[in-house]
Amino acid sequence: MTMQKQDAEKPLVSVIIPTYNRGWCLNEALDSVLSQTYERYELIVVDDGSTDDTGKRLSQYKNITVVNQVNQGVSAARNRGIASSRGDLIAFLDSDDTWLPEKLSVQVNFFMRHPETEICQTQEIWIRHGKRVNPGLRHEKISGLFFERSLALCLVSPSAVMIRKELLESVGLFDETLPACEDYDLWLRINANIPILLIDEPLVIKRGGHADQLSSNSGLDKYRIQSIKNLLGSGFLSLDQEQAALSMLQKKCRIYASGCKKRGRLEEMAYYDRLAVSGP
Repeated sequence: MTMQKQDAEKPLVSVIIPTYNRGWCLNEALDSVLSQTYERYELIVVDDGSTDDTGKRLSQYKNITVVNQVNQGVSAARNRGIASSRGDLIAFLDSDDTWLPEKLSVQVNFFMRHPETEICQTQEIWIRHGKRVNPGLRHEKISGLFFERSLALCLVSPSAVMIRKELLESVGLFDETLPACEDYDLWLRINANIPILLIDEPLVIKRGGHADQLSSNSGLDKYRIQSIKNLLGSGFLSLDQEQAALSMLQKKCRIYASGCKKRGRLEEMAYYDRLAVSGP
């Protein structure tokens, strides 16, 4: 078998990087993709209306696809990238994260060895304020069906995921009405019925602690509550999952309402108090 034929039989991976005013770190993310040992991929960068030097930095690269859009948020940017993709496999990379060189190769090989797999993720190396840290036990990644555990907080990282495009077409894309926790929402929709498998090897450098990080914003439970509301009665969940989701919704509503009270947002507090009692 010739090398060209071997390469042609390997799946095309569409790598999607959404970015907004991340010129300060974008080059490192791009370079980590371009340094992959797996070569059959396309790199799609969706510039979500950046006003910094992102465009200038992107213009220095060849053999990448740049999609420009007015600022609509990370969900719309990822969805635009998916719509522009040609690969059967999709890999996301946040523009403040980087990959180790073997990341795509390890995941593609996993898919080829386990053709029943629809989605998998890898372990990560966490960097906070420039220093390596160990994630707490509550962030510990597991493999398989872990919907109930994921209700409390997100246990899947976009930068660590590789997913079949047809699965996204089946369960739906990122919810563009969610300014944050859009990944939490998608992984719950998937993991209600589809195992998310874990490759127990750290192949992603996940960097945090910077001011523009969405996950550092306070009040994220507001968007998790919205996600759980959407899930309840959606048809994705079993009876046991519905009960677990309702219980978590009530818990998060009570906590969020308490925070609203402390901040004097009494009308908002009343809404979440009602939601905690009556449900959606």
